[in-house]
Amino acid sequence: MRWLIALIVTLMASSALAAEEPRELAIGGRVALGTLRLPAQSGPDVPLVLMTHGTLAHKDMETIQGLSKALAERGIATLAHNLVLGLDRRTGMYDCAKPHDYAPDDAIDEIAAWLSEARKTSSRIFVLGHSRGANQVARYLVANPKAAIEGAILLAPATAGIETGLRAAYAETYGQPLTPLLENAEAAVSGGRGADWMSAPGFIYCRDAKVTMRAFAAFYHADRRQDTAALIADVSLPVLVLAAAQDKTVPDVAASFAPLVSRVGSRVRLESIDDADHFFRDLAAEDAADRIAGFIAEAR
Repeated sequence: MRWLIALIVTLMASSALAAEEPRELAIGGRVALGTLRLPAQSGPDVPLVLMTHGTLAHKDMETIQGLSKALAERGIATLAHNLVLGLDRRTGMYDCAKPHDYAPDDAIDEIAAWLSEARKTSSRIFVLGHSRGANQVARYLVANPKAAIEGAILLAPATAGIETGLRAAYAETYGQPLTPLLENAEAAVSGGRGADWMSAPGFIYCRDAKVTMRAFAAFYHADRRQDTAALIADVSLPVLVLAAAQDKTVPDVAASFAPLVSRVGSRVRLESIDDADHFFRDLAAEDAADRIAGFIAEAR
């Protein structure tokens, strides 16, 4: 009898678990990987959040996976995807030893492709991005103002201030001034040689990198679109911005978005999570999931 009770309990517990399904898409001649996670109770009107990771990261990192599971417990589906970053079937963190041929705008078409995939599961779509992934989500929204999306969640989004700081610190970090390298890359792009390779003392977080001219120019050229708050000012959707009070990677999220919030009112909501660092681990993920669930519930 005990074994029967144990079996029933096990079956009941397993029925309450979220279903996790792998997804693959062919994008630009490469296969991109994703993970669809459905809550126990699901249907065509279940809210679904498309999740885009941050710089050189991936869909299975703790930030994305932990938040995805927490949202499933709150009845919200997620589709997390890997940006291809120029590679086929890319998994895990990007290997700095590999050549780098990708740019922030590459994500726009990838997000569009994954949104089409998401709509096969749900009619209620939200988009979420973490760190630079949040900036890329904002770029997508500006480029596609009529997309059938109910709202956006920006998790510790990259800011103009952090990008300016990284450019200013390039020489100290990598031992060579940025300006000659950037001017060379920009000249190559202007001359139609953006696909040519250069050896850089550093690229993003990678030392001694082999990188295309177009990639180097795209990441280090000062661009208004690196200001995520400025992009969101041009978006009409409801937006939830979650800042991490203990964030040492992008510490100025609240300061960056506060002026926008004061101008546009309730369309953009800015909230801070006290115990969270840039990666929203453990209980911070639960707190973030609560805020996101509340935001989605109000979007009805």
